[in-house]
Amino acid sequence: MPIDAAKAVAAEPRTGEIAWNSKDVQLYHLGIGAGVPATDPDELRYTLESRLHVLPSFATVAGSGSPGVISGLSMPGIEVDLAKVLHGGQSLTIHRPLPAEGTATATGRIAAVYDKGKAAVLVMRTEVADADGPLWTNDAQIFVRGEGGWGGDRGPSGRLDPPSGEPDRVVERAVREDQALLYRLSGDWNPLHADPEFAKVAGFERPILHGLCTYGITLKAVVDTLLGGDVARVRSYVTRFAGVVYPGETLRIRMWEQPDAVRVAVSAVEREDAPVLADTVVEHT
Repeated sequence: MPIDAAKAVAAEPRTGEIAWNSKDVQLYHLGIGAGVPATDPDELRYTLESRLHVLPSFATVAGSGSPGVISGLSMPGIEVDLAKVLHGGQSLTIHRPLPAEGTATATGRIAAVYDKGKAAVLVMRTEVADADGPLWTNDAQIFVRGEGGWGGDRGPSGRLDPPSGEPDRVVERAVREDQALLYRLSGDWNPLHADPEFAKVAGFERPILHGLCTYGITLKAVVDTLLGGDVARVRSYVTRFAGVVYPGETLRIRMWEQPDAVRVAVSAVEREDAPVLADTVVEHT
């Protein structure tokens, strides 16, 4: 079996130094669609270095996401075909507002391996701290198709009851044709998002948008719409990737306000509101 769950979980964590600067932050923000309209004061806080605020989801790519998903797939006990890998979910806990420039220590490990029958799920945890203490904790849930069925723990379902009533706010965000090509410059070089032939091998009609790009677009919409543009109010952000997005499509983002949290659902407008993000919660102050 290409995945040895016990060996993977028992493996020594990988620790490395990461660094980022305002240019990295600006590139990430542009990669998730910031800067439209270019002179809008609310957009300039994402694009202009003299006003720069850091959207918390930047944590998923800071230091090129190292140690990240691709690195995690080479951990002891794991040997998989990249074409069978899909990002199943993401959770992020913010311990302090992210600085626009910084250096930190990132410690990555396989926190769990679950047997879903037809697939294995790897939980890749990255904890990041600088000289002042913890900055963020990042969990990526990675589905590896065809690697389940060994009788292991199925793990938690992560499914939430649907929000009740009509959403409090609904916004739409257009995804550019070149959005994936721009977003991948922040460090996710998986050819699934750029190479048509690789995408076909993986079972898609054409390259798909990074799930984490949709993740960032959605958080920005929540912050801008319901949190007054204040990125420091975000405490945690969790989602399940329920479907793919193709560059050029439009995202419909529905939001339900709750005490200290926003429930969110995201769908693809052009495909009859096909679900894209589900079980999505932004906790905030």
